[in-house]
Amino acid sequence: MNCPLCKTELKKAIFYQTEVDYCPNCLGLWFEKDELREAKDEKDKNLNWLDIDLWKDETKFKISKGKKLCPSCSMPLYEINYGDSGVKVDVCNLCQGIWLDRGEFKKIIDYLKNRGKKEILENYFKNLIAEGVEVFTGPETFKSELVDFLTILKLLNYKFATQHPTITKIISGLPK
Repeated sequence: MNCPLCKTELKKAIFYQTEVDYCPNCLGLWFEKDELREAKDEKDKNLNWLDIDLWKDETKFKISKGKKLCPSCSMPLYEINYGDSGVKVDVCNLCQGIWLDRGEFKKIIDYLKNRGKKEILENYFKNLIAEGVEVFTGPETFKSELVDFLTILKLLNYKFATQHPTITKIISGLPK
């Protein structure tokens, strides 16, 4: 496979416990289907409940035909503006692979961290219910969806403790 940007042959590497292809010249990354999610989950376990939902809600994304070709199947890649993150990723409609230019993975993680902080505080119960439903119906395995659900519970505990230390102290002092 060759880099969609500079046509250099891609090399294999382990990137956050996920085998990906990368360009030794421009340092772009090629993720086959589900590899981006796996790398994101490994990079920050507290983000595993926040999906990189490029394939779920097309109304959130501006899609345009790009100039790059998929390194796997040679089909045109489509450029997708990832929400309001400022990140533009290249995706293959056929194999669902994702090309990230240098630095875009970090930008996605930073965006998801900021989004996660906001979501936990503003939409906690909505997210908890959604993740609870996904435990039984979600696209990932039961175990993976259950871990997502438990992560949201853990994050609420952390957020509550930091925002309300007096209440947390009183609760922890109660008899067990």
